[in-house]
Amino acid sequence: MMRPVITTLAGLVLLGLAAGAQAGALAYVPNEKSASVSVIDTDSDQVAASFALGKRPRGIAVGEAHLYLTDAQGSALLIAERKSGQLLRTVKLGESPEGVSLSADGRLLAVAMEDDNLVVLLSAPEGREIARIKVHGKNPEHAVFSPDGRWLYVSAEEAEQLDVIDVAARRQVASIDVGKRPRGIAFLPDGSRAYVACEVAGKVYAIDVASRQVIAEITAGQYPNGLAVHPDGQQVFVSNGRDPSVMAIDVATNSVRATVAVGKRPWNMAVTPDGSKLYVANGRSGTVSVIDTASMQKLRDVTVGELPWGVSIR
Repeated sequence: MMRPVITTLAGLVLLGLAAGAQAGALAYVPNEKSASVSVIDTDSDQVAASFALGKRPRGIAVGEAHLYLTDAQGSALLIAERKSGQLLRTVKLGESPEGVSLSADGRLLAVAMEDDNLVVLLSAPEGREIARIKVHGKNPEHAVFSPDGRWLYVSAEEAEQLDVIDVAARRQVASIDVGKRPRGIAFLPDGSRAYVACEVAGKVYAIDVASRQVIAEITAGQYPNGLAVHPDGQQVFVSNGRDPSVMAIDVATNSVRATVAVGKRPWNMAVTPDGSKLYVANGRSGTVSVIDTASMQKLRDVTVGELPWGVSIR
């Protein structure tokens, strides 16, 4: 079983974590090129720990006690102990797993499989495979659970639609037409609406979940891709890969209310549980930008590993 590689400082911090000494939320950042996960203390915005996991980690989801990462080069899902980074098991999935999502009740995992055009559904935390569900879109990148766990929304890089999977039925039941090259997906906390960023179209599409209809097209920056929702459900954040910037979208009006510059090639991101900060992975800068969500001002850049893919916070 692989042991995590931890810096001296990180070792001390992780001892504190194991003892329950750390009160603030932690941001977990998979670094695709350096094959590591950086752990940021969101109280201090300092890297508290770093450990080696996989060969090319991409997608990440954080449970109460576990980390779930897709390893593109290892063709697997990695399940690790959250506090220590200890690898617990490796679940072989097939070529090029990308985004991973954890259901709100913590019992199911969904992994988008680019090369096979399907989503793998697994139990959590065991990682037992339950089903392989084919989707219409080619090269799926994200498969995201609705808050109630009934639906999986799937985006595919070579598509102009969002595919909808009925989780209980284990099959695709609909497609929703959106713009070219859909990427990031996010639901409002009440599950009434979903948003998808379409990279080539340069827009974010707001979708009414009940009717499966697009209710708004919001012009974003160049190559929008990552999405995150404020816990109060009043703002949606989108990263623009080529600008590079992050925009805040007002949910009431479906219009952009603010734009802030960040590092190069901003990608996937996450908001702290209290909604005060947004953390954005900047792939080409090797940093995570920290944004104050109230003022939409960048507070700082935190140096992490090479080619950070995203952020998950717990």
